[in-house]
Amino acid sequence: MQKTFQSIKTISAVLSLMVGAFASAQTAYPSKPIRLLVPIAAGSVTDVVLRAAVPLLSQRLGQPVVIENRPGASGVVGAEACAKASPDGYTICAVYHSIMSFNPYTFDKLPYDPDKDFAPVGRLFFVTEGLVVPAAFPVNSVSELKAYALQHPNGVNLGTLGEGSLQELLVAWLNREWKTKIVGVPYKGGGPIANAVTSGEIQMAQMGLGNFIGLLQGGQLRAIAIAADKRSKLFPNVPTVQEAGLGGFPSRPWWGIAAPAGTAPPVVARLNAEFNAVFRDPKMLEMMEARYVEPALTSSPEFTSFLKTDRESAGVLVRLANQTVR
Repeated sequence: MQKTFQSIKTISAVLSLMVGAFASAQTAYPSKPIRLLVPIAAGSVTDVVLRAAVPLLSQRLGQPVVIENRPGASGVVGAEACAKASPDGYTICAVYHSIMSFNPYTFDKLPYDPDKDFAPVGRLFFVTEGLVVPAAFPVNSVSELKAYALQHPNGVNLGTLGEGSLQELLVAWLNREWKTKIVGVPYKGGGPIANAVTSGEIQMAQMGLGNFIGLLQGGQLRAIAIAADKRSKLFPNVPTVQEAGLGGFPSRPWWGIAAPAGTAPPVVARLNAEFNAVFRDPKMLEMMEARYVEPALTSSPEFTSFLKTDRESAGVLVRLANQTVR
């Protein structure tokens, strides 16, 4: 009997040590730099916002947060890298509507599972988009764009983020609604798309307005619609998509943070708390407002619930656009 009690005491002591070591490890997080994978090209409005957040985030976490851009294939490249990373809290990733909601419907095979391969940390913000054309393009409104596209069946290209992206869905939807032959041309981010539409390489783009502000103010681009509930103070003469006749295309791009599946809940909770604190900082809020980015913070469970409903909405939109699976 005495040996049995001794064995129990020994096991209890070992378990206590293990629990204590685990708690200590969690308390000590992070103890080295954190890699933040961003699935779009550097210079895009989301990349700019996240880079602005990094110094504050690094300060709060006590360790450097280093952005690594992994653009391509409608976010698939970055999502795969994140899904396959070690779930230790030292690789996290920016995720958005294409990665988590649209790709499961528009690709027949994905190298990641949006349900099983990620631990949702939290939603960060919505992006207000604008439909823009080059200043030299002979179009001043959505109705004129439709007329031009009908008169020039092979003369209108729209910049996209690749197969399955929201822009590709917009192309499919416009062609169905207008009976046009607009072509989607893939790029790796809003920055490259802004350069392409400015140079006239493509004739139109619909991306976050923050990608185009300087170009619009400089007269190199012209906005013909803004995806918002009301007109912009900066561009009061530009109609909303509803006013312009594009209200039938329901979309609101969002961005959030996720970690590889299996990341410890205390680590996820710490990351959520620190990201939320950073994105409530007055300087960040001012910076985001200037780039038409709207904070939309959530807890981790709220983000998980949002992802479920957003994917259901994405399925409706894919069917609405008659988009085929790749």
